[in-house]
Amino acid sequence: MSGPARETLLALYSNTLKTAQSFASYNFRSYFVQRTNNVFRAAQREQDSAKVNKFIEEKQKELDVLKRAALINQMYGGRKLVVETGQEIPIPEKMERGDN
Repeated sequence: MSGPARETLLALYSNTLKTAQSFASYNFRSYFVQRTNNVFRAAQREQDSAKVNKFIEEKQKELDVLKRAALINQMYGGRKLVVETGQEIPIPEKMERGDN
């Protein structure tokens, strides 16, 4: 992969990862970060410049869509999950089922 294409790919990766990390929802954020890492890791091994250029064009369009989706997710994101807050869930000693 040539120098300019490599720099463009790294910048695109950085922007996509930053956008993926901006999702308010834990599940969306985790999915898009993992997907970004996997997709760009696979593209890193590509040597054909035509395929690399096509990949960059496609991922730039996907980045634009991802930015819009992240913005909507930030506006309408719900409560944080327990996984995100780090708080422990209180567990009752006895589950109430009505058959005391």
